[in-house]
Amino acid sequence: MNYEFTIIIPVYNEEDNLERVEKELKDYLNICTKKAKVLFVNDGSKDKSQQLIESICQRNEAFSFVKFAENKGLSAAIKAGFDYTDTPLVGYIDSDLQTSPEDFNLLLEHIDQYDLVTGVRADRKDSFVKNTSSAIANGIRRAFTHDGMDDTGCPLKVIKTDFAKRIPMFKGLHRFLPAMILLQNGSIVQIPIRHFPRMAGTAKFGLWNRLLGPLMDCFAYLWMKKKYINYQVDKIG
Repeated sequence: MNYEFTIIIPVYNEEDNLERVEKELKDYLNICTKKAKVLFVNDGSKDKSQQLIESICQRNEAFSFVKFAENKGLSAAIKAGFDYTDTPLVGYIDSDLQTSPEDFNLLLEHIDQYDLVTGVRADRKDSFVKNTSSAIANGIRRAFTHDGMDDTGCPLKVIKTDFAKRIPMFKGLHRFLPAMILLQNGSIVQIPIRHFPRMAGTAKFGLWNRLLGPLMDCFAYLWMKKKYINYQVDKIG
């Protein structure tokens, strides 16, 4: 089939969520404004996630998976998803489904005009500590990157694949995807989307991941920005 859009779903110990993921993504593929397929990236889960993923993929032609030999983190899972995407557009959503796949259609409305469209979680349904630490981390990141984005941690994004594949990912850089598109002279925009409480499973990020870790990553981003190579080919003979 001539698919246009690959939806990456990073998975790490989400066995309690995967049946719901299957149902909601199957339903969404029927209403997606692009011909879409789903790519699970199993980031070395220790529970029954892989068994469930393989069963889901056997039942659904538009579902496939990549399985890591060991846990490497969210940035590595997203990078692998980019590497294994063969469609013009790529996006991702977390397997906890605190965002709705239906809202991909809101982002897809704008992807012709921009190279990355990211969601902004309106009325977040998280704890006070999580919301506050995320707001502080986003403020610090904006001060370093000047990307103008309010919520780069939002797990709902659509990117033109040729831009996504050129992102030099390293651990923690998933928070800097809009800034990395800007380094390529690309264009970005943020669109409000819905947010929901986590229904099952446990969050994978604590205070360190949300606040102190991103602060250290900002310095890594500044180093990369200084060293980043960006060129345009004028002619090939």
